[in-house]
Amino acid sequence: MGMKQGHAGAGLKNTGEVVAVRGSVIDVRFPDKIPLIHNQLLSYGPPAILIEVLAHLDHETVRGIALSPTQGLARGSILLDTGGPFTVPTGNELLGRMFNVFGETIDGRGLLCCGEPRSVHRKPPTLTERVTSSQILETGIKVIDVLSPLERGGKAGLFGGAGVGKTVLITEMIHNMVGVHEGVSIFCGIGERCREAEELYREMEKSGVLEKSVMILSQMNEPPGARFLVGHAALTIAEYFRDDCKKDVLLLIDNIFRYVQAGTEVSALLGQIPSRVGYQPTLATELAQLEERICTTANGAITSIQAVYVPADDFTDPSAVHTFAHLSALIVLSRKRAAEGLYPAIDPLESGSKMLSSAIVGKRHYEIAQAIRKNLAEYRELKDIIAMLGMEELSAGDRAVVYRARRLERFLTQPFFTTEQFTGHGGRMVKLEDALDGCERILNDEFSSYPESALYMIGTIDEARKP
Repeated sequence: MGMKQGHAGAGLKNTGEVVAVRGSVIDVRFPDKIPLIHNQLLSYGPPAILIEVLAHLDHETVRGIALSPTQGLARGSILLDTGGPFTVPTGNELLGRMFNVFGETIDGRGLLCCGEPRSVHRKPPTLTERVTSSQILETGIKVIDVLSPLERGGKAGLFGGAGVGKTVLITEMIHNMVGVHEGVSIFCGIGERCREAEELYREMEKSGVLEKSVMILSQMNEPPGARFLVGHAALTIAEYFRDDCKKDVLLLIDNIFRYVQAGTEVSALLGQIPSRVGYQPTLATELAQLEERICTTANGAITSIQAVYVPADDFTDPSAVHTFAHLSALIVLSRKRAAEGLYPAIDPLESGSKMLSSAIVGKRHYEIAQAIRKNLAEYRELKDIIAMLGMEELSAGDRAVVYRARRLERFLTQPFFTTEQFTGHGGRMVKLEDALDGCERILNDEFSSYPESALYMIGTIDEARKP
């Protein structure tokens, strides 16, 4: 797609000469007319190399970042200014397909003759065009719906270190959303491992959700410029489905940290002075340019769920702090819970949502959620005493809290559809009402005579069986 755009502007023949090549960063001198920022430059190839202009160094030299490998480019190479920014294709034909950042299909199912190309750099809707609604988006996952409900048209973050289940949770949400909500899912993989992308594609194909989904991926081995732009490309496609098709869109981004990381690489290559912890000085601005485009308008909503890798599990890292600022719900995954076998490994005390207020979710839901939190917080405090002195030293009241909390923890686990082949448990999707009923009955000590294991990895509370 990108290649064709280049030759469309070939009639203008504004060409420049490469004066320096430093990894992915290219300096080009245009003696006649300097290209605009964000314009796309194209080498005559083969192979054709795409470069995006990011800075003007002087009255005739620009500095750009290559979006494809720069092999074959040297000082003296001639580049063509295409006269326009980088674009991606849009249209209903995208559904069921997988693309790279250039809009080229990578699913082995042939080329795509597609609708109009649109610039990946678009302004977010103005404040007057936005709609703020306080509706909940049910996911069918008990611990999320009860303790950190998602907002329709909001942004939710999945926080966690490496290997605690962010990608598994995202695939489960795609499965549940497309099954229930008649919308479009867009999966944006930023710096994905090729294995993950391939597995996800097969999984979505098998569960029948692919036909309502678009996948756009940038692999880890691609240049930082391509990884940086893939988020903007996915948003351009999401905006097409929201504004032109008037549909609700579920945008899944995995992983927003890799977007920040690509920005760090680009910034360092451009020679900008790093800020705290070596991040780019423009970290907050770059993240805001992406996040502010995710919103609800009168046409429809883009609801976003973003996986956020937290470097070294340190939540004070600038990348995590700046991402936090944009989110309406936080789902925090805990390595400790994963080690205990409590999946999904969501920490119920660290996670939270601004939707969890009695005005939005109703008095009953709010009170049940607060009671669960109170129980689990008290249990956390009692754990030290139990470890040192044993359960016998606790008062009868404290012991009841511990038994209740341990049953709640197990009831908030759930078998996933997307992990059936690994666990042997059939997946469950639980309605919010059923999840609240189960929690309320455990809080009322209805299940104190049941063993804890009876509540582990079940769907609704009715599945609990006395041995």
